[in-house]
Amino acid sequence: MNILLLCSKLVHSTVTYDKKAIIIDGRRRILISGSIHYPRSTPDMWEGLIQKAKDGGLDVIDTYVFWNVHEPSPGEYNFVGRYDLVRFIKTLQRVGLYAHLRIGPYVCAEWNFGFHVAKTAMQGFTQKIVQMMKNEKLFASQGGPIILSQIENEYGSESQQLGSAGHSYMEWAAKMAVGLNTGVPWVMCKQEDAPDPVINACNGFYCDDFTPNKPYKPKLWTEAWSGWFDEFGGPVHKRPVQDLAFAVARFIQTGGSFFNYYMYHGGTNFGRSAGGPFITTSYDYDAPIDEYGLISEPKYSHLKELHKAIKQCENALVSSDAVVKSLGTYHQAYVFSSGKGNCAAFLSNFHPTSAATVTFNNVRYDLPPWSTSILPDCKNAVYNTAKVGVRTSEVQMLPTNANLFSWSTYEEDISSLADNSRITASGLLEQISLTRDTTDYLWYITSVDISQSEKATLTVQSAGHALHVFINGQYSGSAYGTRENRGFTFTGPVNLHAGVNKIALLSVAMGLQNIGLHYEFWKTGIVGPVFLQGLNQGKKDLTRQKWSYQVGLKGEAMKLMSSNEADWMRISQASPTQQPLKWYKAYFNAPRGNEPLALDVRSMGKGQVWINGNNVGRYWMTYAKGACSSSCNYAGTYRPFKCQRGCGEPTQRWYHVPRSWLKATQNLLVVFEELGGDASKISLVRRSVH
Repeated sequence: MNILLLCSKLVHSTVTYDKKAIIIDGRRRILISGSIHYPRSTPDMWEGLIQKAKDGGLDVIDTYVFWNVHEPSPGEYNFVGRYDLVRFIKTLQRVGLYAHLRIGPYVCAEWNFGFHVAKTAMQGFTQKIVQMMKNEKLFASQGGPIILSQIENEYGSESQQLGSAGHSYMEWAAKMAVGLNTGVPWVMCKQEDAPDPVINACNGFYCDDFTPNKPYKPKLWTEAWSGWFDEFGGPVHKRPVQDLAFAVARFIQTGGSFFNYYMYHGGTNFGRSAGGPFITTSYDYDAPIDEYGLISEPKYSHLKELHKAIKQCENALVSSDAVVKSLGTYHQAYVFSSGKGNCAAFLSNFHPTSAATVTFNNVRYDLPPWSTSILPDCKNAVYNTAKVGVRTSEVQMLPTNANLFSWSTYEEDISSLADNSRITASGLLEQISLTRDTTDYLWYITSVDISQSEKATLTVQSAGHALHVFINGQYSGSAYGTRENRGFTFTGPVNLHAGVNKIALLSVAMGLQNIGLHYEFWKTGIVGPVFLQGLNQGKKDLTRQKWSYQVGLKGEAMKLMSSNEADWMRISQASPTQQPLKWYKAYFNAPRGNEPLALDVRSMGKGQVWINGNNVGRYWMTYAKGACSSSCNYAGTYRPFKCQRGCGEPTQRWYHVPRSWLKATQNLLVVFEELGGDASKISLVRRSVH
């Protein structure tokens, strides 16, 4: 019945705004939103995720529109499967939630490359998405669920650095978007000078101090960060729900009327979609609904109770401004009273360590440190942000009955790399200019002729992100950058024989940069210098000599990840090996039950994995370093260095396998291992939460 009522309300709705709130059909609304990105889950998961969001007290689902998956090359479009945007929006409508469509088209989002391209292409794509939504009658003005749209994304800092050119572009983008006549308001986040009628909005861990750039615009929080992203080699980030709830309460008590959890369900960076670089395949984000689609406690239920308390205050919040009363040095009351019997109060203790007892309207209230109590009737405290009444979820990764069988292997052929190369140049070429981001891998191949066998030291300067070195077909070592320092230098001993020695350097991308001024020009791959030291003839600089290039792996060209037809070598069982650049293939039957599934690849090194041709993502068993602690105090300002977990363990051990990718029997598992590992210990596990 509630769904029917809400859906009927969506028919040809009018959406406007004033200084207090977004107004839907003439009614000011306190709107609670959460981000769910459709490509980071699968269509069979969408309805369940959206229903859990609705059950958690949300009114709106927010999503970016991911340009690069929809238009992988100019004029070629893809809106099927995980990229079926229309189906996702219609699922929201069917469940009974509104949508905030963040078209961008730049998204940041720890997504591969952002996605950033030229102005004219940006306009064309924006127009295409808007027209697609209009054709399906998905804007609220047509009876659809879309009540807000966003143009551009977090452009403010770049705009300031670019000066008048940046401001001119921002003005153009806003005018272009408004001219598309969607019938719903447009938003720009982190854009202080967003021109009318576009609403500027806040992103951050806290936004209570944010003020819109005009007194007649509402106070919107487009990204309330529920946690933080993880990167390979770093710890897992957690944000205490007490602090997140306190941040939301502070926003509401200072006049906020729309807030969006980024993320409410983070999901998975399937395939090569993770950006950064070095962002993990998991995009869990410590969200209320975890990567696998399961409720994460206490975050989900504690926020659900917060939403109930806020909604009880809605009439007072949208019809009056707060009167702020001091209750002590660190203590304040924010009182909303419309004079029509509506009264709501938020009692806040901003001290990070000391609890307090305050007196409000002649009644005493106990406030834990760093917390807010909500009084929907100015009398009874129905909720306190620091008082959690839900136990923490107990997560287990348990064995399944799925055994891997019919193993085969395939080895990359390094010896003949330069023989069929179609690309040669004097000097070193930038990686993405050659691969066009169709693969993570680019071979740089050259040779050196010496008169007698010698031991030398090879030095290779790379702009990122990883490098594997082979001399005469033999592995000689690896080196890696980090998210903070993408560039690095490989220095290692090499054995050279008399005559011609082949040097093959495999440069590996780990996701492209997704933020920063002119990041589209930031380099990836080997930039040089490359030189040998310790030779009898002295130092030999190889940087400007002839290099051959091979884009991608031979196994990729043969489509080993999806085809059964190849020169696979059957083996009775996979065994431990330190041999690099090796493909593995095995089969398994789908396990019983309906619990979410994951691959445990703790026994492997670094590479990618596919299930029935679907790329699960990049894996890397690099161990987390950080400032981890067994305890986490919720109180005090949150930053990503706080409440870290997982130090000394692989940053990500388990990799989500959607059940919709599986058949009943004969499921194909393909693994490409860059370094060497024990594929026999790979296992399919089920995720259980209690």
